[in-house]
Amino acid sequence: MRSPLFLSSSFLLLTLYFSALRVAVSLAPKGEWTFVQNGTTGITGLEVILVSPTLILMFDRVLGDPLQIDGHQAWVELWNLETNTGFPLNAITDTFCASGALLSNGTMVSVGGQASELPPGVTVPPDADGRMGIRIFEPCADPAGLNCTLFEDPATLHLAANRWYTSAIRIFDGSLMIIGGTHEETPFYNTDPENSFEFFPPKDNGQTRFSPFLARTVPTNLFPRGFSLPDGKVFIVANNQSILYDIEAQTETILPTIPNGVHVTNPMDGTATLLPLSPPEFIPEVLVCGGSNFSDATPSEDLSSQDPASDQCTRITLTPEGIEKGWIIERMPEGRMMPEMVLLPNGQVLITNGAGTGYAAVASVGDPIGNSNADHPVLTPVFYDPDASLGSRFNREGLPTTDIARMYHSGVTLTPSGAIFLAGSNPNSGVVENATFNTEFRVQFLNPPFLSRSRPTVSRIPEKIAFNEPFTVDIDIPNDLNTDNLKVALMDMGFSTHAFHASSRLVFMEAQLTGNKKSLTIRAPPNNRVYPPGPAYIFVTVDDVTSTGTRVMVGSGAAPPVQDQGVPLPLASSAA
Repeated sequence: MRSPLFLSSSFLLLTLYFSALRVAVSLAPKGEWTFVQNGTTGITGLEVILVSPTLILMFDRVLGDPLQIDGHQAWVELWNLETNTGFPLNAITDTFCASGALLSNGTMVSVGGQASELPPGVTVPPDADGRMGIRIFEPCADPAGLNCTLFEDPATLHLAANRWYTSAIRIFDGSLMIIGGTHEETPFYNTDPENSFEFFPPKDNGQTRFSPFLARTVPTNLFPRGFSLPDGKVFIVANNQSILYDIEAQTETILPTIPNGVHVTNPMDGTATLLPLSPPEFIPEVLVCGGSNFSDATPSEDLSSQDPASDQCTRITLTPEGIEKGWIIERMPEGRMMPEMVLLPNGQVLITNGAGTGYAAVASVGDPIGNSNADHPVLTPVFYDPDASLGSRFNREGLPTTDIARMYHSGVTLTPSGAIFLAGSNPNSGVVENATFNTEFRVQFLNPPFLSRSRPTVSRIPEKIAFNEPFTVDIDIPNDLNTDNLKVALMDMGFSTHAFHASSRLVFMEAQLTGNKKSLTIRAPPNNRVYPPGPAYIFVTVDDVTSTGTRVMVGSGAAPPVQDQGVPLPLASSAA
């Protein structure tokens, strides 16, 4: 155990540090981005996914949330972005700390979860064991969501292995790759790991694939961060290690270790994103930020809620030359545990949420703040500009400070309006009030400045776009915008949970504006590996003012697995 003198000195230094940080934030220039509270959820929004232009689906657990359905607590909520209200959906299995993604036909699939729990005063749990759970939300044409349902049949539709704290990503054939999970025996480290991959719909006759990478990254490898790359391989980072996984050859290629011993996955959560992909080569780069420098060999009770989070970001280019060069180190303005990255249509990355000290999980370090393993919430987001020069990529210009802590069990997503939806935060074992960090039901939107001005409007967008094919849309651009600075983004908003946006993706598309500036000819991504087939949103940004996002289906909209489509990329885009 650490000495009282060490803990006292550490606390004094941290108090001075965060006092200075609050002063620095208060002196930062305030701009037009604004936090707006609008509505309250009936569950904790710890898993968040946009399932239609007007609907967000959220998942929680059965342990005291106020939302009710059929005489018991609900743990799934559908949120209407037009009314900013939610209503319950019926589920069978427990969805706590699960994952999910959209298939090539637009179906949302939620996978994994925990064993059932007993809410206070309840003798028979309303939820079944969710560790092998598969839940299906079919595309729903009702913009209000009133006729939408969640389908489950645990007896016939389930995973091949128990998966709690798992990750799921859409891959090149439109199906899901499901990565790792579980931590059954302790409240902190992964002591009962599922060191394997599987797929939905199943491959390999429904068998799992053992992963040496997952086996060597215990005990801090929960919610591995995975990204489908433009050559069809998958990049995965867990703990402080990373690999390329070749789905077709079933091989793992070891990549350079995250520098300086920083751990970046649960319960030492950093965050990661695949940076925007740009034509003509769509060269992939991954950015990993935050986490912890403290050893994962330390018993959790010897860790502290006051241990500083890492301010380190590392970036790698996934080409042979980039891999040889290794990770490039950058520094955020402050350390963050459990941050979230949100890709923005203009190509920047918004980093939000999280804590300045401590860890993920609940009531398992030596000095939790109530039940929270983390403290000192970071209340001001920061931009990361991938195209800026090294050392000048972070800035806070125009970003506000919130008064709502978003730490463990938070969710966030970009919405078609261009606003950022934020919900959740519950570093507790149930619903808690009057604590330092309560169960949070308030919904916020982080609104960009262009919401209050004239924006480009895009019309006549086809419902489906074929790979590598051009299509033309009508566009109306305000006269005061410089059309020399025009970008067209194709985006998957991803599935947000536990400081990670699984399947989040931005692909810039080639676009040509006509001489009269009234129509725009766009070329779809070259193939289904650059953008895995499935739903997407098209945003047009002119002079940093972004249109509303329009939903399209990329590819045929067929159920997975689908065949390769389009044309191959040049060899320069290959990761290995």
